[in-house]
Parts: sequence; structure tokens; C-alpha cells
Amino acid sequence: MDVVAITEVDDQLVAAFSRLIPQLSASNPPPTKAELQAIVGSTATTLLVARDPRGGAIAGTLTLVVFRIPTGVRAWIEDVVVDASARGRGVGEALNRAALQRAAAAGAKTVDLTSRPSRAAANRLYQRLGFQRRETNLYRFTVAA
Repeated sequence: MDVVAITEVDDQLVAAFSRLIPQLSASNPPPTKAELQAIVGSTATTLLVARDPRGGAIAGTLTLVVFRIPTGVRAWIEDVVVDASARGRGVGEALNRAALQRAAAAGAKTVDLTSRPSRAAANRLYQRLGFQRRETNLYRFTVAA
């Protein structure tokens, strides 16, 4: 699997997200081309995709967010999704390893992510990669539109 950072948004990328995001979230629509361009254009985010070497189709994606806070450089991995047809082939592992390397190169002290308990395979992967479950409370505030 070839993992690359996206630097330009094209129709193939938009189509891939239209296919992948519904596999991750039924409540959020896929990003538009303009939204993908905003992600790619941000200095805080890196949009990684895994391409199948047999044809170049996008098999999965994740977003790495790196930011500085008073206690150091931190990173988050968000919106990891692997196409159902590519699961079990190391796509998620390749994406996460690439993100961890980039976070380390950026000086991040920690890399965090969240995963639903129902995503058993993903949770096993994260533990195998060395992520440790934290005893913490996650709070979310929904901003009114």
C-alpha cells in the first residue's frame, strides 16, 4: 500500500471521500471539494491516503492534526476510514504508521485518537501499534448552527 500526503484536490479524491465517509459516519456528509481544499491547505492538517498499488485506487484515509500548546507539540489522528473492500490488508496500519512518523518528525510529544468500542478490529490495531487506552472523560459541546 502506498501512503501519500495529499497536496492537491482532484475529482478522484472527492469521489473517494464520497465513497469512504459514509462507511465511517452515517450522520456526516462527505466533504465537498472546497472543504477538502481547506483541509489540504491548512498548516495544521495532513490528509493521508492509501493507494492500492494495483491501479492507484484510494483504499483508505486519515487526517493528522499537529498543533502546539503551552505544554508542547501534540497530534491527533482523526477520521480513519478504510474501504470495506480493502479491510484486513494492512491499509489502516500503513496509514497510522505514516501518521505516527509524521507526528514524530513534527516534534509531537503524544499522538491521540478516539475509536468507538464497536470498531473491534480498529481498536486491536491501535493497541498493536502501541496506543494505550487512557482513563479520561471525553466531553463534547455542540455549537448551535
